[in-house]
Amino acid sequence: MLALLRTRRWIGFTTLVLVSIVAFGLLSRWQWHRANEKQAQRIELEQAATANPVELTALVAPASDWQIISTTGTYDSSTQVVVRQRPQDGRNGFWVLTPLMLADARSVWVVRGWLPASSSATTSPVIPEPPSEPVAIIGSWHGFEQINEASRTGLPAKMVGAVDPSVLPLTGDFAGYLRITATAPSQEVLAFVSAPQIDDTMNLSYAGQWLLFAGVALVGWYVFLRREAKEDARDTPPV
Repeated sequence: MLALLRTRRWIGFTTLVLVSIVAFGLLSRWQWHRANEKQAQRIELEQAATANPVELTALVAPASDWQIISTTGTYDSSTQVVVRQRPQDGRNGFWVLTPLMLADARSVWVVRGWLPASSSATTSPVIPEPPSEPVAIIGSWHGFEQINEASRTGLPAKMVGAVDPSVLPLTGDFAGYLRITATAPSQEVLAFVSAPQIDDTMNLSYAGQWLLFAGVALVGWYVFLRREAKEDARDTPPV
């Protein structure tokens, strides 16, 4: 077998197998890191969901993403908009984004819920009116998005491409927005925006598969080498 390994053909084949094994190992490592990142995100989301709400006006530091926030105020329906391309449950739709005016005269943007698209996603839907009376809400906090420049213009009135203050009718007084999970009085027309389902098991499975491919490559290399060595030994006449 050592003589075979010195041939140009087997040097090339061995090099290819070694490069493949290294590549499979790097891909497995990347999937492992992605699984760890997703696991951390899932734990953070689960812990945030079970934490006691913090009153928005009582915050002494900026809220972190997914932190549960409570507040009260009155909606300003004159400046509400919809955010396009927000699929949910396999359907395309919009987020209904309405500013909530707080008792201290500040305002915060609130995603009141999800509205399915009934026609073209570039046609503004009829936005359900919010309650006219004061509301108490609980929701998860999220930092503002950054809009894709291609979505900055060309949209119908009262439609935006992202929750980006640069395209919203009002800037708001907070560096982020609330996504409602509970409200009083209750709402019936809009569905609450679903929380993401973070699954890290698929990445762990991929990590194991790449290691399996590396093992197959190594075993295959040895099997081919051993078989060719046996064939050479059989075809070589005895001295």
